[in-house]
This record gives sequence, C-alpha cells and structure tokens, in this order.
Amino acid sequence: MSRSLSRLALLTSSIAASALLAQSLAAQPHDASVANHELHYYDIEDFGMQASEVNYAEHIAPILQQSCQQCHRPGGAGPMSFMSYDEVRPWAPVIMHRTAIRDRMGAMPPWFVEKDIGITDGFESDYSLSDKQLAMIQAWARNGAARGNPDDEPEPLVFAEGNEWTLGEPDLVLRGPDMTRPAVGPDWWGDLGLVPTGLTEDRYVKSIEVREINDIPMDQGTNTVGGRYIFHHMTYQSGVLSEDGSYIEPDSSVSWPIHEVGRNADVFPDSAGRLLHANSALHLSAAHLHSNGRETTGHLEFGITFFPRDYLPEYTNRGPRTGNGIDLDVLPNKANQELHNYVVLQEHTKIMAFEPHLHAPGVRMCMEAIWGHNIFTLNCVGYDHNWVKQYIYKEDRAPLLPKGTILHTIAFMDTTDANPNLADARNWAGGGRRSVSNMFIDLGYNVTMTEEQFQAEMAKRRASMEDRNEYDVGCPLCWAPVPEYSTLAGSED
Repeated sequence: MSRSLSRLALLTSSIAASALLAQSLAAQPHDASVANHELHYYDIEDFGMQASEVNYAEHIAPILQQSCQQCHRPGGAGPMSFMSYDEVRPWAPVIMHRTAIRDRMGAMPPWFVEKDIGITDGFESDYSLSDKQLAMIQAWARNGAARGNPDDEPEPLVFAEGNEWTLGEPDLVLRGPDMTRPAVGPDWWGDLGLVPTGLTEDRYVKSIEVREINDIPMDQGTNTVGGRYIFHHMTYQSGVLSEDGSYIEPDSSVSWPIHEVGRNADVFPDSAGRLLHANSALHLSAAHLHSNGRETTGHLEFGITFFPRDYLPEYTNRGPRTGNGIDLDVLPNKANQELHNYVVLQEHTKIMAFEPHLHAPGVRMCMEAIWGHNIFTLNCVGYDHNWVKQYIYKEDRAPLLPKGTILHTIAFMDTTDANPNLADARNWAGGGRRSVSNMFIDLGYNVTMTEEQFQAEMAKRRASMEDRNEYDVGCPLCWAPVPEYSTLAGSED
C-alpha cells in the first residue's frame, strides 16, 4: 500500500470508528459561574451503607490522612489543624461544604479535575475524594459527627518538624538569595540572578520541588493561602554558564515549571526527564514578592532528584504551548465568559501534563482534541487562583494525538460579585502579568513523537484494552488500522 493511501485509509477508518462517540465525548454544557455551581451531594445508602454507621474513627480519619493533613496540621499551610477528633469535630459542617464544592474555587482538597468527563482516572498523585468518600463525609456531618471507637482510629501520621520536602530528601538542593518584604508594601517584581548548580556532568532530572524557607514561626496561624509566604511565584530557567559566569548561554537554556503558592512538586515521566547541564546555573529571572502583614525574610530552595547516570529520555523535543496571554478582552460583571485558543499540532504529540493558568476571574479550563469532524474532550478542570495545580498524566493515560490534530483550549471567566478573588467586579481587564489583569495559558507540557514512537505507544494502549468496546478518549487513533508502508517500483508516493 502506498504511503498516501495508507494515511487516507487510517483517517477514514478513524472518522468512521469515532463518529458515534464524538457527540458524547465532546464537552458537555456546564455552568461555570461561581453563583450557580451545584454542590456534589450523594446518598450514602447508594453505596450500601447506613448513615448511622459512619463515624470518625473508621471512615473520616483515613480520608483526612489521605487528603487533608499534609496542610491541616501544626505548621502546615492550612489555617486549622485536623490531626485529632477534637480538632476536627467543630469543623464538620465546613468540611462537608468545602469538599462538596469538589471541582471549583474554594474546594477542599484543592484538586479540581471534573470527574464526569474526559480522562478522569489517569493522573499521578491524585488525592481527590471519590463519590463514596464525599457521601461518607456528608452522612457523618449531618448525623452528629460521631467519633466511633477511638481504638479503631488509624495510627497518627508523623510529620517532620519544619518545612520538609514532600518528595523525600533530594539529591541536590540549590538555594536562592534572601529577600525581605515589609509588613505592608507594594508587590515587587525582579530578577534575582544566578544560582550555580555545581554540576560537573550532564544529568537528567526526575523531579524538582521548590519550597520557601522564611522566619515566620511555624506555630503562627494564617487566614490566607499566601499568608505564610512572601514569594507569590518564580519563573526560572537553567543553562550553561558563560565563561565569565555572568549569564547562561542562550542556546543551552532549559525552561522549568513555574513555582507558585500552593503548587505541587513536579515529577517528570520516566520517558521525558529534563536536562540539567554540567557547569550550569539556575537563572531566577522573574520573581514576584508580596507583603503578608509581617516583616518577613525568606528564600527559595530547589530540591532536585536525578535519574541514574546512564538514563536517556525517550522524548526530548517539546511540543507547542497553548493559550493566549496577550489580546484578552474580559468584560466586567459577567459570568460564563469564554476565551478560546487553537493550535494545529505539526508532529505527533503526547501530552504529559495539563496546568490551567488564569488569573482572578478564572474559574475553569477545558482541553479538547479536534480530529476531522470529531471533538474529544480530554479534560475539564476548575481553577482557583489561590491554588495553582499541575495535573500530570500517568504514562499509559497521557493523550496521544496525531499530527494535524487541532488542540483547543477554552477558559471560563466570572467577573461578577460572586467571585471572591476579584478586587472589583466593575473593572474591565485585558492581558497582563498582575493578578488584577488576565492570563489564559496552559502551563503544562507535551512532547513530540516520531512515527515509530507514536505507533509503538498506540500498540501498548491497544494491548491493554480488553476489546474494541473499550475506548481511550485520549487516543483517537488507537483502534485505527496500523498503516503498512512499502515502496513499489513505479508507484507514486
């Protein structure tokens, strides 16, 4: 079969195979206004339990350990501690409400992937709550928040003193310069310079975690997410140092995920480690610092873990970034505003992570793949400007999109008084770097694939499916015929 005919057969088969699925897989109508968001309430009897059976010891304490205590503990980012029944009991109604928000601003825990559309079970480090867990919390809170038998409570989690690394002790820790902010003052933007890595050989990075170390007492409470910190965010790159050590060579620059308040650590897939050069430095090129009501001195630490020395990544080329941070037009006093961006993929692409980045008006972002006349919703994610989250796909669930796919991102804005993140609902705002302006960017990342890599990855997906009734929304060509390439004498390509 000639290459052109093979591609035509593949496209035709794909369109025919997915036509019946397209309508159900496309994004469903969803009210993205803050005021009209419907809470996620469930009946515990639908899960084979009676409300009177649910208690703290057996049911609620394990949920808190799984999804809450990392922040809600002494010295944690949460404003109250949930380490014991006596601490939790007064907050039962609030816990019920905040967890029922689930996928919009204000939800706890802060994991905003919508569970009824697209790829819902394919993320690393997913600490979100299941429908059954929400039902247990709701039944418990509505029926007196019983403790149960204290002997049935799980062993308490033990957290290290201070601001420990969430991913364990790194292989390399780099320290930025100390910065001081007054108790009250304007925000500060600037370049904090270079931080040499000291590496004498190239190494591929498996994970990187950024934390702020400051002089705020660990037992001092806070009423806001950012109240324990002075660094709002940091944009940085790495590269080989120039001969005089004053800058990094432009052709060696490697970008790294932005550090922001409330952001999770970054773990790179086994197939796509990121290079940190020998004789390199981090360039802390754009810091945003703010005052928090207390004069504070602090610095950032970058905890880096490496792959083994003989590791080589399967994918090295980055794909395009989607979104629009420039010509934005966000109207005042209006909910459910939509912004759209379209990118045509020039190469086969594997999407490794989805990270919606909006500003104060932002409440939701969706990512769709348009292939032929079919539209596949990959994910929809709520957004809260207090908690910037990156959603890293598991390797076997990451979207595999053929070149020619149109990657469509949609942002939803709410500029009404119902949005608590707004300074003033009467203000029009265009694009800009400040939180009172707007951005619309997917800060996640993807990699490009060769034809051989693309076909091999789809073969793995097909092998994991039981039959053709099983469908992978992130792989629109998985069940398409595998093309056969051959060169025949005198044939046209």
